[in-house]
Amino acid sequence: MAKRTLSTPVKLAVDFGPLLVFFAANARGHWLGQLFGVGPQVKDIVIATGAFMAATALAMLVSFVVTRRIPPMLILTGTIVAIFGGATLYFQDATFLKLKATLIYAMFAGILLFGLATRRPYLKFVLHDAFPALTDEGWTKLTRNWALFFIALACTNEVVRRLLTDDQYVTFKVWGVTIATFLFAMSQAPLLMKHADEPK
Repeated sequence: MAKRTLSTPVKLAVDFGPLLVFFAANARGHWLGQLFGVGPQVKDIVIATGAFMAATALAMLVSFVVTRRIPPMLILTGTIVAIFGGATLYFQDATFLKLKATLIYAMFAGILLFGLATRRPYLKFVLHDAFPALTDEGWTKLTRNWALFFIALACTNEVVRRLLTDDQYVTFKVWGVTIATFLFAMSQAPLLMKHADEPK
């Protein structure tokens, strides 16, 4: 039986939909609060956290319905979102949500660095179908670069969560991190081309 995969539009919705919902819900927090009977004392970012958790759960459900599986990274992310998002809702404190991002970036970096230390570049297992011609040296260097990038994101998140307002942090998280990740991925193109096996 052929392996089921998500179409490009659905994959984009699964990957980025929850973040967009988070941004939109934060911008319309008071309206959503009135709609669901939430008191005005509840911050917009806390209301947006609930919407983010629901959207993440929906993304996991869509992935399972379409492909009959949920990617391990989505399971990990969904679990952390549920834990830290739940703490944010319970304590009415967005600090937990902001710490969630640091934890996820640090965990990704740690997983990739552990793979390098044990000579198992884990990116190869995740992205091999996208870059089948990449050599082992290329996978090692690509994994190293992404690990360093996630470390940089974790450190940056720790700085900005202390300096920015809630609304500014949401903008940074949704747009700043997304654009930075896209630009970093594009910057790896020369490495991918340099370390690709010549077709036989």
